[in-house]
Amino acid sequence: MAEMDKVFAGAIPDLYDRLLVPLIFAGYARDLAARVARLKPHDILEIAAGTGVVTRALAPQMDANARLVATDLNQPMLDLAAERQGDDPRITWRQADALALPFQAWSFDVVLCQFGAMFFPDRVQAHREAHRVLKPGGYFLFNVWDAIEANELPLAVTEALARHFPDDPPRFLARTPYGYGDPAAVRADLEAAGFRNITLETLEMKSGALSAEEIATGLCQGSPLRNEIEVRDPTGLHAATRAAADALRQRFGEGAIEGRIRAHVVSASR
Repeated sequence: MAEMDKVFAGAIPDLYDRLLVPLIFAGYARDLAARVARLKPHDILEIAAGTGVVTRALAPQMDANARLVATDLNQPMLDLAAERQGDDPRITWRQADALALPFQAWSFDVVLCQFGAMFFPDRVQAHREAHRVLKPGGYFLFNVWDAIEANELPLAVTEALARHFPDDPPRFLARTPYGYGDPAAVRADLEAAGFRNITLETLEMKSGALSAEEIATGLCQGSPLRNEIEVRDPTGLHAATRAAADALRQRFGEGAIEGRIRAHVVSASR
């Protein structure tokens, strides 16, 4: 399942951008973009850009002569990001593996990554690559979700799917996106990669208000959780989504739903 955790293709990019971005990502994207903008960087690298929510938040705050290279492992995500962003001569889109960045050392003032570090199969190596391509004195800024227990909506969906698949519960959400929430582990990995002046700030928000059906569809069908469900039941994606939606309604009520979400925002210097 670990290899499938990184696959964002097919119907996933559109559902991810349309449902999950406003649900859980947009607020943290604005926060991360503001932190980067305050540093006034000229050369910026974005890792795991996804469908470009941070790119869109940062672009209006960039200097006219700045440049941003936005990368992701999954080309379909970048294609949608580029379409959503529109033409901007300051922004370049490039498929790249965070564990082997195709850039020379000392190339960027800032490296940023929104909710991508959890997906790296070797996090220390990915952090080393960020360290390598940063200029001396440059900054690595990223965020990671806290444990799934601190994030009410994905927890409710994970618990619902455990009941739906009692013999083999899908664990993608707890294992990967919500599996790197220990600040001590994050700090240790950054130190091993050579970073210093490491700070971690825990930032709690409320999720965007969507219906139970939209939340369940976003999480079950707009993320690699979809791959886990379809492996267990190739024709059962919609039934699993309904089970998740029913659980959300039972817990949070009818109509628009909000839930507590919590993440750690990390800054480190080279």
